[in-house]
Amino acid sequence: MNRPDQPPASRPLTPAEADLHARRLIHEAYAPAYETPTAHRDDTPLPAYGPTPPVTQPGRPPMSQKATDASALMLTGSVATLSLGGATSLVLYTLGHVDPVALAVGAGGPVALILAVGSLLRSAGRAKANAHTEHHHHYKGPVHQDQRTTRTTNRGLWTKTINRH
Repeated sequence: MNRPDQPPASRPLTPAEADLHARRLIHEAYAPAYETPTAHRDDTPLPAYGPTPPVTQPGRPPMSQKATDASALMLTGSVATLSLGGATSLVLYTLGHVDPVALAVGAGGPVALILAVGSLLRSAGRAKANAHTEHHHHYKGPVHQDQRTTRTTNRGLWTKTINRH
């Protein structure tokens, strides 16, 4: 479709028309570009009732009770881990300024303490298991008693079973 300032395409342009057409094209090329709006603000008030857009609510998002419990447990664990990690970092930073022997003693002390406490608890458990108990049974007539004890000890890859009669 031809514009009113252009001649029909079936005939050639006259020099005056060609000059006018060239000036118009040059003017459009160097003219500032059209500015496209990048934002729009609608100040019309929202209706008091009816379909309104959702609004984010303050606080934790809604979730199931199981998810809430798991989230609270993770938050509690992260706080405990943060304090333990901070204390460990402080100790390691402090021990980093001493000689290697003091560092080895500082690192080996808690391990030795844990092993000693574990050994003490294990021996206390064995003492309780080996405590002698007396059985008093009162029968009238001939009685045959058969007491059997089965002990199993599992350590490492090998198992040891002792059946005592």
